[in-house]
Amino acid sequence: MQQELEQWKEQISHLLNVANDYLREVPPNQLYAAAAIVVFTTLLLLSLRFLKRTKSNTIVLTGLSGSGKTVIFYQLRDGSTHQGTVTSMEPNEDTFILHGETTKKGKIKPVHIVDVPGHSRLRPKLDEYLPQAAGIVFVVDALDFLPNCRAASEYLYDLLTKGSVVRKKIPLLILCNKTDKVTAHTKEFIRRQLEKEIDKLRASRSAVSDADVTNEFTLGEPGEPFSFTQCSNTVTTADASGLTGEISQLEEFIREHVKP
Repeated sequence: MQQELEQWKEQISHLLNVANDYLREVPPNQLYAAAAIVVFTTLLLLSLRFLKRTKSNTIVLTGLSGSGKTVIFYQLRDGSTHQGTVTSMEPNEDTFILHGETTKKGKIKPVHIVDVPGHSRLRPKLDEYLPQAAGIVFVVDALDFLPNCRAASEYLYDLLTKGSVVRKKIPLLILCNKTDKVTAHTKEFIRRQLEKEIDKLRASRSAVSDADVTNEFTLGEPGEPFSFTQCSNTVTTADASGLTGEISQLEEFIREHVKP
């Protein structure tokens, strides 16, 4: 055993001597360049690893007042409706494991859910959370949709043209709530009507002078009817019922963008 160790020492010593002789022959400039490449590569790998670890787990719930955002929030967290809740005047936010996943085994990543009030005066609070969002859920009242279609379209237009949403291509889910009701509109109908209304908005806002336009980006393709497929970010639709607790499509969206 001792003899083998001595042989290893001799081999290592020989290799070190060879490496030392080689380095002496290499011009200093080449050594500095090689060292710089090693340092840069190491820092890049560490940065990528850090970014992967710190990927956002925030999902933002937004939409018009009365669309059912807060009930959805409590269904996600507690599996209950918390009957008696009133229109939120402050954001509800919490970090938790989705209620539907509480019986699952193994390590599950908690989700940070933020329910932003839908009142027009409180919407600026949305800008505080969008930069950290992994996904946006725009809640629509499918039962009382038509009277609110214009207002919902305006809010959605403003949301889809925000710089933080466009640059990061934050995925957005249009969640059609209260679809358990017989007279509720389908998600397909709601999607088509929102597209038509946004198309009208696009035309009217493009006629306003640049000095008066507050949106950071524009929507759609010139000369073509507006479609959500033209957005830089992915826009999808789903059904839900906050009162009955049927939120499986919403949970799928969340877990698509906040991995367990």
